Amino acid sequence: MDILIRRARPEDLDDAGRITVEAFVGDGHTAPGSSYVEHLRDAARRAREAELLVAVDAVDGQVLGCVTFAVGGTEWADIATPREGEIRMLATAAAARGRGVGEALVRAAMARSRELGLAGMAFSTRPRMTAAHRIYERLGFRRTPERDWAPFPGMDLMVYSLAF
Repeated sequence: MDILIRRARPEDLDDAGRITVEAFVGDGHTAPGSSYVEHLRDAARRAREAELLVAVDAVDGQVLGCVTFAVGGTEWADIATPREGEIRMLATAAAARGRGVGEALVRAAMARSRELGLAGMAFSTRPRMTAAHRIYERLGFRRTPERDWAPFPGMDLMVYSLAF
């Protein structure tokens, strides 16, 4: 399958939101009744306030996955410094898993960081998101435990970072 990575278009937003909710809720990272579900579903807001990248099937244009990219110090960046890029809400449709979609999205965010002249990237992940951790490590990201944090009690987040 050929995958194209690009900024989300208006016609991609419903699928991007649905895929994000399915990935986070379906994989057990977010409770179905959590208020965070609507935050995950709101791809239009992410596209407006940050950069929403989508992976689409190069043949039929079907959205296969998405990731939110933000520069540190902006509203959508939780942990990155102003000289780093950050990804949030990396999600791949269940039917597209194992085909390199997640890795392609992370590589695109890395390229975007470099294009903006940033010094590297840093982002948070849940300890149970082991499939994503394997992608990050394969691409050169390393655990940065001194930057780990918790947005609220019981929500422990690990940080991965990479200097360019």
